[in-house]
Amino acid sequence: MTATIDPQTSMGELLSLFPGAQRALFRSYHIGGCSSCGFNPSETLAQVCARNNNLAVDEVAQTILAAHEADEKMRIAPTEAAELMKAGKARLIDVRSREEWDAVHIEGSTFFTQELMHSLGGLPKDELLVFVCHHGVKSMDAAAYFIGHGLENIRVLRGGIDAWSCEVDANLPRYELE
Repeated sequence: MTATIDPQTSMGELLSLFPGAQRALFRSYHIGGCSSCGFNPSETLAQVCARNNNLAVDEVAQTILAAHEADEKMRIAPTEAAELMKAGKARLIDVRSREEWDAVHIEGSTFFTQELMHSLGGLPKDELLVFVCHHGVKSMDAAAYFIGHGLENIRVLRGGIDAWSCEVDANLPRYELE
C-alpha cells in the first residue's frame, strides 16, 4: 500500500507524521530551514507550496514520502544494535544533551562532543555508527548531517534510548523532558 499526503494537511501534523519532512523540504526546495523560508505549523502543505513558486503539491508530497522511506531504512532495532555492539561491530553515538547523558546512558555508548565530531570523519569506513537520542528524532538529524559529510555506514536507533530501556535493558531508567 502506497502512502499519500493530503494537500490540506497542516505542516504541524505533517511533521508529526513524517519527522524527516523538514529535512526533505529544506534539502529539495529550501523550505523550512530558516526564518526567511520557514512556515507556520497551522499552514497546509498546499499553502506552503503555493507561496513557494507554486510548487507542485504532488511532487513535494512524493519527496516527503521518499525521504520518510529512506529514514525508515536507516533505523535499527534496539535488540539488533545491542547484538552488534556486543560483537564489536557497532559504536553507539549519543547525541542527547549533557544533562540527559549524565542522568542515564547506554553502557558502552559514546557521548557526542565537538572533539568526537571532528574525529568521526577519520573513522574506518566499515565501522557502523548508530546514533542515539531520546526517541529517535534528533539522532536522525545527526545521521543525515554525517551522511551528507561522507560517512556511509550510519544507522539510527529506532525509538532512541527510550526504546532501548523497554527492549534491551529494563534497568535503564526511562524519563520525560520537562
